[in-house]
Amino acid sequence: MTPGFFISLEGGEGSGKSTQGQRLAEHLRKAGAEVVLTREPGGTPQGEALRALLVSGDTQSWSPASEAMLMSAAREVLVRTVIAPALERGATVISDRFLDSTRVYQGHAGGVPHDVIAALEWAAVGKCVPHLTLIFDLPASEGLARAQSRGTDSEDRFERKGLTFHEKLREGFQAIARSEPWRCVMINAARDRDLVFADVLQAVEQHRHG
Repeated sequence: MTPGFFISLEGGEGSGKSTQGQRLAEHLRKAGAEVVLTREPGGTPQGEALRALLVSGDTQSWSPASEAMLMSAAREVLVRTVIAPALERGATVISDRFLDSTRVYQGHAGGVPHDVIAALEWAAVGKCVPHLTLIFDLPASEGLARAQSRGTDSEDRFERKGLTFHEKLREGFQAIARSEPWRCVMINAARDRDLVFADVLQAVEQHRHG
């Protein structure tokens, strides 16, 4: 059986990763691949229930440490019941956010110590690490403007944390891209969507067949 291929999509708010993930899934399915498109937090009934708690409501309703624990709980269920089985049967898995979001949102920007993040990560995913992580990069102010232009969205708890927080997110994702270049590809998300998608396809082809 051909081994599966695991792609995660990362970036700040308004970076366009969800749209690009949907386009990528459609493209690969048309090419004959089995594709499992999922998201974090979410992707399972348990994860969606936790998502409702985490991405809505008051910005201070959860501490970064409690966010990290809840995100990791949702991730463990997603890996065990969706991602790992799909990879075992040779599918391509595309996850809109994965472990790097916890490293950045709760770790780099939220201040949760690295060893705590690492322990939660190991408990949730073990060795189930993406083969390719696409990091959609653009200035934080532009991403927030894009996110806010979407109109009424109850899932805006993290968007309301302020520009400084979101600038830290960008720094965190850039640092991960520098530290793990074998897995991470930075995508300039400030351009036309078709140009961004062309870079997405190039990165997928290079990592799948490279």
